[in-house]
Amino acid sequence: MRPDCQDNKEDKSMAQNPEKTTVDPAEVEKFNALAALWWDAKGPFWPLHRLNILRIDYIKSKLCHHYGRDVAAIAPLSGLKVLDIGCGGGILSESMAALGAEVKGIDVVERNIEIARAHCDSQPFEVEYQCIRAEDIEQSGEQYDVVLNMEVVEHVADLSLFMRSANQLVREGGVHFIATINRNPLAWIVAIIGAEYILRWLPKGTHQYSKLVKPEELHSLLAADQLEIRDEVGVQVNPFNKQMAIVPFTGVNYMLYATK
Repeated sequence: MRPDCQDNKEDKSMAQNPEKTTVDPAEVEKFNALAALWWDAKGPFWPLHRLNILRIDYIKSKLCHHYGRDVAAIAPLSGLKVLDIGCGGGILSESMAALGAEVKGIDVVERNIEIARAHCDSQPFEVEYQCIRAEDIEQSGEQYDVVLNMEVVEHVADLSLFMRSANQLVREGGVHFIATINRNPLAWIVAIIGAEYILRWLPKGTHQYSKLVKPEELHSLLAADQLEIRDEVGVQVNPFNKQMAIVPFTGVNYMLYATK
């Protein structure tokens, strides 16, 4: 087990020497239990596989516009340094690498990183994976053309600390993408009660209502580090055919991107 990953020894050490961290041990345990299933498109992560098709088109389009790239090129993101925070099993990281980007995926769950590395070994591109926290990467002074924060902010222990670290990882002129779930009664009904307990699209307990994030909260945290919102869209799921689409309504699932 790498020393920069979450484990029982770290839990004990942190208890004796309290330190601010973005890592929630309960979230680590939750995703560790599911790690082997990341690449099962019909398993518990099927929504992410469906969502990935939608979000990669969105990300590619916005990055090509921002950096003046040809969206129809074989490798339109060639040369761009990308950091995928909370990369899980590497679903999005691999998609970005396939578009030519130089990708680093980080996650605090060691098993996720093992799965991501193993899957990438059979691909015609490379992704660098590391089990490390965003705040530790920030302290190293690294910066990226693109930072991806997709379906992560609703799982961290300290949102302000996490966003401050993530924002600092965006270089001047760079882009920060975020996708998450809104916090309001409708989002609770649709994303938690509906998706987890009625339709059972996700394991029960995947999301906690109190940790969901309102768009205006992200707006404030981005503005604090001089990042400007460029676009914000909603993501809608058809409960009958499970198809996903980008919509103007941001009351439940939403994505945004900001530039520094």
